[in-house]
Amino acid sequence: MGQMIEFSRPDGQRSQGYLASAAPGSPGLVLIQEWWGLNDHIRAVADRFAAAGFETLAPDLYRGRLASSADEASHLMNGLDFPDATHQDLRGAVLHLAAQGRKVGTLGFCMGGALTVAAAVHVPELGAAVCFYGIPPAAFADPARIRVPFQGHFATRDDWCTPAAAAQLASAMRGAGQAPECHHYEADHAFFNAARPEVYDAAAAALAWQRSVAFLKMHLA
Repeated sequence: MGQMIEFSRPDGQRSQGYLASAAPGSPGLVLIQEWWGLNDHIRAVADRFAAAGFETLAPDLYRGRLASSADEASHLMNGLDFPDATHQDLRGAVLHLAAQGRKVGTLGFCMGGALTVAAAVHVPELGAAVCFYGIPPAAFADPARIRVPFQGHFATRDDWCTPAAAAQLASAMRGAGQAPECHHYEADHAFFNAARPEVYDAAAAALAWQRSVAFLKMHLA
């Protein structure tokens, strides 16, 4: 089990996050929440990554607020300052882990997947990025600017992060000379979320987990 901590942002303000600790010298991972907030599911995923050998910090981007319905989640996500979250909260979390001598990656789901792409563009201290079904507007974070190892997990039945959007992201990166590792699953959006049985796909989630851990270990060792 992890614990809530405070860490510094580049602007000197303080943020909170859920820290799940691994062994000294292990790589670091900034885990980015879905649009529901830093809920029990995300904390459990952080604990799982810690058990797999990653010092994992999940910033609380909603400052303690949680959504219990899609309408609430949409309201919270639309109210989030994405540039501030990227340049301050996420970079602060990366720097907090990097200050301990760790190479740091990021991984996020849904809204957190979009912010993973943004962090891969805007946070220079990152060593790798893993995105689950989320892409930000190119005007804020053009994937052609990503220069770190990147892995993406996308669902074929996703009407938010659509297959066409996923293909466009990969095409933009390849056009810039990068080699993204993108995987596609016959599943719905949020297929990794075991707390949502209406969309959870155990087989796809297990395969995505295996691929994510292997990718992060390869690039953050």
